[in-house]
Amino acid sequence: MNKGELVAAVADKVGLSRGQAGEAIDAAIEAITTALKKGDEVKIVGFGTFVVTDRAAGEARNPRTGEKVKVPASKTPKFRAGAGLKEAVNGK
Repeated sequence: MNKGELVAAVADKVGLSRGQAGEAIDAAIEAITTALKKGDEVKIVGFGTFVVTDRAAGEARNPRTGEKVKVPASKTPKFRAGAGLKEAVNGK
């Protein structure tokens, strides 16, 4: 499912126009992104938690040349599925 399909599904489910559903989804994504930029966790009960984790600096190899490359430390967003989502996916 891509974003357009998600917008259509939400619009049909709650009786909004596709434009309104798209704006709502964009606003939700923006709110989650803003919270993660500040270092906050975003918990949606029954669905899951969005968090930012620190990735340590390290070394990697260029697969073409075999040359070692330094990879700087960075932050990366992650999603941990909640119990409700796991149960729904597993058909429980």
